[in-house]
Amino acid sequence: MDVLKKVPVREQEAKVRATNFEEVCYGYNAEEAMQEASRCIKCKNARCMTGCPVSIRIPDFIGHVEKGEFKEAYDVISDASSLPAVCGRVCPQESQCEGVCIRGIKGEPISIGKLERFVADWARENGIRPKKNEQKNGKKVAIVGSGPAGLSCAGDLAKWGYDVTILEALHKAGGVLTYGIPEFRLPKDGVVQPEIENVMSLGVHIEPNVIVGKSITIDELLSEEGYDAVFVGSGAGLPMFMGIPGESANGVFSANEYLTRSNLMKAGEESTDTPIVHAKKAVIVGGGNVAMDAARTALRMGAETHIVYRRSEAELPARVEEVHHAKEEGIIFQLLTNPVEILVDDNGWVKGVRCIRMELGEPDASGRRRPVPVEGSEFEIEADTVIMSLGTSPNPLIPDSTKGLDISKRRCIVTDPETGRTSKEGVFAGGDAATGAATVILAMEAGRKAAKGIHEYLSNK
Repeated sequence: MDVLKKVPVREQEAKVRATNFEEVCYGYNAEEAMQEASRCIKCKNARCMTGCPVSIRIPDFIGHVEKGEFKEAYDVISDASSLPAVCGRVCPQESQCEGVCIRGIKGEPISIGKLERFVADWARENGIRPKKNEQKNGKKVAIVGSGPAGLSCAGDLAKWGYDVTILEALHKAGGVLTYGIPEFRLPKDGVVQPEIENVMSLGVHIEPNVIVGKSITIDELLSEEGYDAVFVGSGAGLPMFMGIPGESANGVFSANEYLTRSNLMKAGEESTDTPIVHAKKAVIVGGGNVAMDAARTALRMGAETHIVYRRSEAELPARVEEVHHAKEEGIIFQLLTNPVEILVDDNGWVKGVRCIRMELGEPDASGRRRPVPVEGSEFEIEADTVIMSLGTSPNPLIPDSTKGLDISKRRCIVTDPETGRTSKEGVFAGGDAATGAATVILAMEAGRKAAKGIHEYLSNK
């Protein structure tokens, strides 16, 4: 065994997986996990922990894995994370815990994410659940939204004895984990639902089909329903568009709508009535993880798929692993390219996209080099479907229906980032509702911080 290299992880072959929605990565088995864990050099000052937004005691759980003590490893992880099987699959470990791993200086870092996934999957398969606190403290907290921020906040509060109820607008819990991330990256029945059930096993109640701001307001939760505090983790589900000619044509979708139809409503399957476009040639505009998810979904539904992104590959915000998988599966990348018009036929349907080549200029406010159009470089891509994946912003429903709740220019709820406290007494917020669209693990971090903030607030009340 070469200790400088990761134990390889098994995956579906690219040509096979491009035709199905089964999970791409098979993960480690017990022998492979123990072998990978043995590569850890047991740093005294473990930098990997500082790279973990939810502060998992990484060396401790890896030490247990190396010895085959998988339950003990799960106990360590579940003390800090409510969604380890999810995080092990979709967190950008390469820029967090693995990105600062000492082993990675002279070799490849420890596969922390794959080990976390193995432990969580082993616990699920063996009926192991997180520890429940049977003692209640008599205080009630409402959580708005059952995405990663809401689930994380609810889990921590339940462990501290609070009576927690999650109010979910949709008919299924999970937020972006359920409607946003495709099955081939994050299985719903096999992974997401059991993780939600683990949170519920702590005593958390989930009420679906409750639209806070319409069915009931924040003020009513506090004044009439007897809640002592409210956490808003409603995410950022409002899609952005470019504002270019032709964008209102038939065949133009937001990635949000497209993925929700496929992931939540199972569109395309014979068992559902929900319609979805079966594109022949699809153009996905954007370069983040959501763009990769939309592109790889369209590919699996039979489309020749192009990703159009205005910067170079080095600036792609998507995870390196997702870009690698997309390329393996045959997705065509049109980089340093930007749409200027969606071409429409006489019947109002998309027939193509007019684009312009870009070159990189000076860095902008994000630190990335600003793309500049190359004069006279316009060209056309034939397409019958365009999917816009340009980011999302929070839905204004809750701020608009809640007096005294301050929002920023980007319509995000203004919070203290360390406690989740808002401008309104007893109301806390976190995740995409407060920051705009970000990652699952950062939403979980915000949920944990808000749980601590709520606990301190109610303990001193």
